[in-house]
Amino acid sequence: MKVVGITRPGGPEELGVHELPTPDAGPGEVRIRVRAASVNPVDTLLRAGAIPTDGATAPHVPGMDAAGVVDQVGEHVGQWVIGDRVMAFAHPLTSHGGSYVESLVAPADAVAAVPRGLDLHAAATLPMNGLTALQIVEKLERRGVRSLAITGAAGQLGGYVIQLAKDRRMWVVADASPHDVDLVRGLGADLVVGRGDDVADAVRQAVPAGVDAVVDAALLHELALGAVRDGGVYLAVRRWRGLPTRGITFDASAVREEYHVPGRLDRVRDAVERGVLTPRVAGVLPSDEAAEAHRRLETGGLRGRYVLTF
Repeated sequence: MKVVGITRPGGPEELGVHELPTPDAGPGEVRIRVRAASVNPVDTLLRAGAIPTDGATAPHVPGMDAAGVVDQVGEHVGQWVIGDRVMAFAHPLTSHGGSYVESLVAPADAVAAVPRGLDLHAAATLPMNGLTALQIVEKLERRGVRSLAITGAAGQLGGYVIQLAKDRRMWVVADASPHDVDLVRGLGADLVVGRGDDVADAVRQAVPAGVDAVVDAALLHELALGAVRDGGVYLAVRRWRGLPTRGITFDASAVREEYHVPGRLDRVRDAVERGVLTPRVAGVLPSDEAAEAHRRLETGGLRGRYVLTF
């Protein structure tokens, strides 16, 4: 089968096309003929060597999202049959590997049906970002958060957090550049402030006591911390813990904890079918052009995800 991966870490040019044996589904697994795999920032980290591959055999294959059609079903799998249209959450650091592949073997409980009315390109943008946003909002809900600020709100993850938070009746202030204001308002933000290093001051002007929580999808770290009220929550998208201050609790998303957990991806599917989550595709490229997709992602400013086709 065709895979896209790296034999050494580096820039986008290190992504190459390789041929590997087509794997078979084992007990509790399905094999998916991948038609679409989305490109996420974490993929660029693996490619650049920022995520250790722990001595695994090259090529190392990025990708955490896939959509396609089931073409093989292992033993002890009751819910899937050959021909089902599915989306899957992949984990590059497991034996199953990443999603930049023609054939992906996945645990049956890391797979969900493609939401009704959605094509495979859009479905491929859902698993990793949808599960991350779901985990974030559930963490905040358990802490009793009723108001939150989101940085990087126009991005895929930030947008999903807005939509899921509003579905739980939270009050949301979100940042946006001038050309993204309408987009972020359309996602459901109650208040939009300017994007930038002074976002905490902008939030405090609107909410002088500070919000219950900040979800820092823009990785502003201490620049966003000031928006949180005393005793509130700062939730990092990539783990960061500031110095103890004002009784603030530091937390972080850890989407890998959602891998192989029954029913979780179905909750993302349900949110799409209820009209809560709206996937956004920035563009579609053939898998041979994965390097170009990585270059465009690292340039910044995307409002959606690039999707590779196989």
